[in-house]
Amino acid sequence: MSLRAIWQQFFPSRSPVFTEADPPGSQVGKVFIVTGANSGIGKELTKFLYPTGATIYLASRSEERISEAIAEIESAASALGTKGILKSLHGLDLSDLQTVKLAYKKFAAQEKELHILWNNAAMGCVPGSPTPQGLEAHMGANAVGPFLFTSLLVPFLRAGAKNSGRPSRIVWTGSVQIEMSAPIGGVGFPRLNGGKTITQYVDYAASKCGDLFLAHEGAVRWGDQEIITVCQNPGKLYTGIYAGENWLFVLFLRCFVLYQAKYGAYTINNGCYIWPFGVIKPNSREDVYKEIYEGKAKQFWEWCEEKVNPFM
Repeated sequence: MSLRAIWQQFFPSRSPVFTEADPPGSQVGKVFIVTGANSGIGKELTKFLYPTGATIYLASRSEERISEAIAEIESAASALGTKGILKSLHGLDLSDLQTVKLAYKKFAAQEKELHILWNNAAMGCVPGSPTPQGLEAHMGANAVGPFLFTSLLVPFLRAGAKNSGRPSRIVWTGSVQIEMSAPIGGVGFPRLNGGKTITQYVDYAASKCGDLFLAHEGAVRWGDQEIITVCQNPGKLYTGIYAGENWLFVLFLRCFVLYQAKYGAYTINNGCYIWPFGVIKPNSREDVYKEIYEGKAKQFWEWCEEKVNPFM
């Protein structure tokens, strides 16, 4: 663990290289999916994309909360000339693989292409938590669920790249917790079939390292299909993930540590890792990359495949 690397990610030394003041140009005809888009980073990203004319699917569990987010975004942008199309993709609970295929089918019934998938949604779970399929809750919701959703959508990403003439992109979400709390090697393979959360921060960090593994292995498997995969640490931000923490602790964090949620949308080379805010730089855990080079990312991918095959 590098204390300097952790400090630099908590308190980035330079301003974001890309913000809402730097629009990416017209995205009319482009299709995006943002998971966890009804709040936090996902909602802020959707706000940035809306003026580009893109079609954006807000994917989350609650239809009511997605509808509220859509109404808020549309109302705030009422004076804009160009507006996107916001669509609800409700019912997606990444901790329950049964719901993932259903959400995919809703999308597939409406679109033929996908250009960017942002796997933004994440959960923090208390000790003793399993998923409905018996996986450790963080690993299930933050890595295995997104892996299933992504795998189902790959044909749409291929079609998006072919018809637009530009690579499609998958964004996986990492965390500084990889540096701080992940077990040796990033993912504790003996724990993968453990079934329940034991230590919240360690298991959360392992799931985020799983996303880093999937980004690297996705680059190997899909890179020749015009699909780029990256993993990004959005930074230390105030989002709903702190809802269950002590209010005094959260107040301290908001005053001295956490940035606004919109900074997470500022952080977007195939297979690379991205630091806050938009800095392409490897994760500082050398033991994690050692595992990747020795085939552990491939092993983790195959373990994920085994878990999701019944739901493909």
